[in-house]
Amino acid sequence: MQTALSTHVIVEHRDGTAIVTMNRAEKRNALSLELMRELTAAFRAIAGDRSVHAVILRGEGPAFSSGHDLRELLGRAPNEYREIFDACVVLMETIVAIPQPVIAEVAKIATAAGCQLVATCDLAVASTDATFATPGVRIGLFCSTPMVPLSRAIGRRRAMEMLLTGEPITARTAADWGLVNAVVPPESLHDAALDVARRIGSASRTVVGIGKAAFYAQIDLSQPAAYAYTKETMARNALEEDAQEGIEAFLSKRTPAWKSDS
Repeated sequence: MQTALSTHVIVEHRDGTAIVTMNRAEKRNALSLELMRELTAAFRAIAGDRSVHAVILRGEGPAFSSGHDLRELLGRAPNEYREIFDACVVLMETIVAIPQPVIAEVAKIATAAGCQLVATCDLAVASTDATFATPGVRIGLFCSTPMVPLSRAIGRRRAMEMLLTGEPITARTAADWGLVNAVVPPESLHDAALDVARRIGSASRTVVGIGKAAFYAQIDLSQPAAYAYTKETMARNALEEDAQEGIEAFLSKRTPAWKSDS
């Protein structure tokens, strides 16, 4: 089932996977204020849909996303700039906050805030045609918000190289650096993303949501604090019906019947 939720966002539901398509191809899926708000609304709607186990984010046309719509960044008042970048941060935080893992499906170029989108998603699959860059330094607008997820995904030195030079990296380099999980031929890209989503969907939606939230909660904590947090998370997780069902199914050598799926 395919639904045009808004002007520039299409959401398709397929076997427990929500496929979110940025459909502003004529503008290379530039993240206008309108598009960012539409994406945020789409992800928030998906968050409450218990039939959705995973999400694929993709871009229609010649780019995954070319970043912010630069036409919106000329001659604005300070509060208008803050409104645009606030909307960007809200979008990125929403992707992290929803319980379903989000997989970026990157067919071609992802630059600036488009690269930020890729780094923000939980997983990413790219075609061999894809490239990634944070070229803001070259036009006088340093990619400061993209550096937040980028530096966490690929580390300080590599992030600084991308941010300071603005030069693109290939999909293979992105995989080597940890920005994407896999690189496949263009004709195999969508199937590869769907395969990742299907594998995620075989687990309990409730348990995956617990794990995703715990991952981001502990990642920047000290080791003792991270262990203190995650041991409590596991204790609460063990009380869930799906945990008991999964353990019993494993011991009985049968396929679990997840309660959260019913």
